[in-house]
Amino acid sequence: MPAGFTPYLTTERLVLRPIELQDRATVFAYRSDKRTNRYQGFVPERIEQVEDFIHRQPDSWNVPDSWFQLVIIENSTESLIGDIGVHFLEDERQCEIGITLQAESHRNGYAKEALSALFDHLFSDLKKHRITASVDPRNISCISMLEGLGFRKEAHFREAVFFKGEWVDDFVYGLLDHEWKK
Repeated sequence: MPAGFTPYLTTERLVLRPIELQDRATVFAYRSDKRTNRYQGFVPERIEQVEDFIHRQPDSWNVPDSWFQLVIIENSTESLIGDIGVHFLEDERQCEIGITLQAESHRNGYAKEALSALFDHLFSDLKKHRITASVDPRNISCISMLEGLGFRKEAHFREAVFFKGEWVDDFVYGLLDHEWKK
């Protein structure tokens, strides 16, 4: 278990744990779905890309300037249904998040439930001050979920990201520790 990570964050329906090599086939199956992941930066074309992605994970949790990947397990079926990336920024009181769910798990409240457990840990246990998320403005469902968690839009950068062959806008959403429902 990575240093500094509370062993397995749990909710009523979910378990969050660090990604492992044994997860590669399942992660590849939902991450390689180009339609579902049209707003995602990491859409692997080969399982070896997922293996490399897993091998590049840091050995410790909460390391500045690193991304750490957690998988989301649905309790009743013990199925891996998605993952959450946490980018621990150079400013140790801030981090950025990103989330991906398999298509079959959309619209069930899993993302909100998983992120709520993670935010409780980041704000309460790790004493983070601010969490951000970068979102493609066309990703309406993600924006709705973030706003439902209390995030607010902090910035709109026009044609700021060259993504999949085109310049796209970027929304930055943020949430402060004292704004989080505790």
